[in-house]
Amino acid sequence: MSLKPLGDRVLIKPEAAEQKTASGLYIASNAQEKPQRGEVVAVGEGKLNDNGERLPMDVKPGDKVIYGKFGGNEVKIDGEDYLLMRVDDIYAIVE
Repeated sequence: MSLKPLGDRVLIKPEAAEQKTASGLYIASNAQEKPQRGEVVAVGEGKLNDNGERLPMDVKPGDKVIYGKFGGNEVKIDGEDYLLMRVDDIYAIVE
């Protein structure tokens, strides 16, 4: 893949949506909740501050993150689904 996010944007590979409940019932695809966890695939260079200096990014490729349910834009690259979002839409890094 040759996609480089710009500025403070991050490319995330979402985890697969849950297909079964804890009790073993299958969930219809239109009733599945969008995942809010994923893995960072690529990051931009960072946001510019008022002095024109780049602020460091809080995440790096390979980080597992939790992000906002409705954050980002869905993009399809090489047949795979990804989310392109601002780093501010990421709530936490899972360690």
